[in-house]
Amino acid sequence: MIKRFSSLFAGHVDFEDIGEDATPVNERRYSNEHLMTVFSKSEAMAKCMDGLGYDTLWFAEHHFQHEGYEVIPNVLMLSQHLASITKNLRFGCGFNITPMWHPLRMAEDYAVADILTDGRVVFGVGRGYHTREVETLGGPMLDKEANREIFEEQVDILFKAFHEESFSHKGKYYTLPPNVPYRGYELEELTLVPRPKHLPVECWQPVVSATDRGLDFMVKHGIKGVIGGGAALLAEGPIQSFQQAHIRAGQDVALGENLCLGISYHLAPTKEQAISEAEKYFQEHAKMFGPLGFLGRLKPEQIESLGKRGGVSKSGIPTLTQACDTASWYCGPPEGFIEFLKEVGEKFPGLDHVNVQSAMGTPESVMIEQLEWFGKEVIPAFS
Repeated sequence: MIKRFSSLFAGHVDFEDIGEDATPVNERRYSNEHLMTVFSKSEAMAKCMDGLGYDTLWFAEHHFQHEGYEVIPNVLMLSQHLASITKNLRFGCGFNITPMWHPLRMAEDYAVADILTDGRVVFGVGRGYHTREVETLGGPMLDKEANREIFEEQVDILFKAFHEESFSHKGKYYTLPPNVPYRGYELEELTLVPRPKHLPVECWQPVVSATDRGLDFMVKHGIKGVIGGGAALLAEGPIQSFQQAHIRAGQDVALGENLCLGISYHLAPTKEQAISEAEKYFQEHAKMFGPLGFLGRLKPEQIESLGKRGGVSKSGIPTLTQACDTASWYCGPPEGFIEFLKEVGEKFPGLDHVNVQSAMGTPESVMIEQLEWFGKEVIPAFS
């Protein structure tokens, strides 16, 4: 039964123009002063959500994006700050991209955030999808198999460091500790100092390809999955595959259990008005994420079209109306969203967590309006 609601903010600044006729993605460049406004926007969202019954505000880790779409480089630092100016809301790492980190530095940073916020930071890991970010910061991205291998080894290390008083690790990419003398003895084990206060660590990961290997790895560590909201289309396949992975591990879970479902939305008195208002935000989202693979497999000419003014309509990608028809978006009045979510809950009886978010490029004022509307008129129906 759905009972928890969250929102995702990937970290875009307000744009002066939005939609398919606006500035192409690769031509956007903003001053450092404007890029810094992402933090005041994050504060406004956190304060709005804190008193409306939301469970978590999720952020995404990204780097080097002078275009202004995803400009939060450290979600742990931001989350710790926001916890200090709110009372109840949790803050989610959606996600820490482990191939860009040393796993023990990530483990230490999360442990500090967990202790200082008394458990209000939710841990999350991901493999990444921007070559500019991952490859620049020393991780593999072009080599997909190496990306998967190092990610899995890093997560193994993270869970050892979190949950074992002392540990060692020897793998393809890491030997921890190194075989060195230290203060009169040979180093054989390490202890994370400090370890998190709240154990076992609640951890989330995006479900994208939904391969047996990836899902089995998640189940091995008890990692929960986020489906939708930029990670994958809202569809039955990944949800059923996640349940099957638990069954393979001998765990009896209901369909949708241990998952958070992401749905982009825009509320208005009618569906037609909502689609009309949100069309430009949907187009901006498509301009950014289509070439990165989040609108399905596109042909080179489609990607080229998305990079030009007026090219979204000519690219042949699904429209916002079609996105609503496939349930990856909801557009319409609050009462319709309540009915929509209750149908989702009946379809996936183990699902208790839903993530709703505005599209990339949505201005701060509209995001706050939408969060307030949803919080006041939709969330109470599930209390």
